[in-house]
Amino acid sequence: MPKVVVVGGGWAGSAAALSAKKAGADVVLLERTDMLLGTGLVGGIMRNNGRFTATEEMIAMGGGELFQVTDSVARHKNIEFPGHKHATLYDVALVEPAVKKVLIDAGVEVHTESRVTDVVADGNKILAVITADGRKFEGDVFIECTGTAGPQGNCTKYGNGCAMCVYRCPSYGPRVSIAAKMGVKEMMAKKADGTYGAMSGSCKLFKESLSQEIVDKLNSTGVAIVPVPEHAKEGSDILTKKACQQYALKEFVDNVILLDTGHAKLMTPFFPLKDLRQIPGFENARYEDPYAGNLGNSIRYLALSPRDNYLRTEGVDNLFCGGEKAGPLVGHTEAICTGTLAGANAVRWAVGQELIQIPTDLAVGDAIAYVKEQMKTEEGISKKYTFSGSVYFERMKQLGLYTTDVNAIKDRVDKAGMTNVFNQKVV
Repeated sequence: MPKVVVVGGGWAGSAAALSAKKAGADVVLLERTDMLLGTGLVGGIMRNNGRFTATEEMIAMGGGELFQVTDSVARHKNIEFPGHKHATLYDVALVEPAVKKVLIDAGVEVHTESRVTDVVADGNKILAVITADGRKFEGDVFIECTGTAGPQGNCTKYGNGCAMCVYRCPSYGPRVSIAAKMGVKEMMAKKADGTYGAMSGSCKLFKESLSQEIVDKLNSTGVAIVPVPEHAKEGSDILTKKACQQYALKEFVDNVILLDTGHAKLMTPFFPLKDLRQIPGFENARYEDPYAGNLGNSIRYLALSPRDNYLRTEGVDNLFCGGEKAGPLVGHTEAICTGTLAGANAVRWAVGQELIQIPTDLAVGDAIAYVKEQMKTEEGISKKYTFSGSVYFERMKQLGLYTTDVNAIKDRVDKAGMTNVFNQKVV
């Protein structure tokens, strides 16, 4: 039985581990912090716009377990907010234990507080990874899902300093790139103004610090939209800093837009507290994540791995990648999609079977292929891509890939020859 080692336990790493296990491998998942899911611990938005299509494609392809987890812990379903339809909001307090249970029940060996800091290699082949406390984990094939944010110095150099966010670099140590350790030259995404990185696109407010009217609105509908007085508005340039360009709409400057994920999810990278507290209903507002949401947020997309459409990292024989490492694909849905493909292909590579490439007739396959090409260009590397808005959602609509007709999606997957492909054992 091949041994697969997944480094990083965010949405991509969790999906990769589960996918590799389902394919028949012995799987170890190593997570730097004390919990899985990374930004998924403060995220919460699923199925909005083209993410609905991608989600149903993955379910039809047999890679739907983690999407079904988010559905099962949803606080609200089929909601709308500016620029977005039929969204599901999962409960950020319930999702991580539910995902961890799925992985453990499947037989994945999960190690938290296990930050990988080095590799043991023979030429271009990784033999083992080493954790900060000196443990060695050997494997036949490795999957890197370490994300692209951190360490603290990057948030200072390219952002507004350490915002004390859910990444928790000071407590659990900085992210270490496995690809870089193997000598791979990684890429840095840019913002529209040419500067590097992108800022996480939302903050979390302690819901009970808001007025009862706002809390009641959030609890009942999932959404609260409060106009921002002119004197408290941030400049529209704040939108260009966001990783989540699907929310870079004028409505997100003119209004405080809150979504109920258990916290009150504030759809802007940061908002000065002195200005926020001048808005009716926010007089006692306080931040939950990042704690310095008054002035900044985490900086991401600083370590993208060159890869092919099988999600094999170029320059290393036995390394695959998923999530943000695979390119400027933004979001939990996108991470689960790439992680699932990386996990399946890692096992296939280990046993010498033909690798899977998701056809471009499907939104998931087209996104993976399209972003790979865009990463090669100066213009393309300055944009972010997501099924839920901005550049890639427009492409989805133009290509006729966006639909909420579940039966049509199943038929499309079947015609592509991909039905249940991620439920196939290859060992």
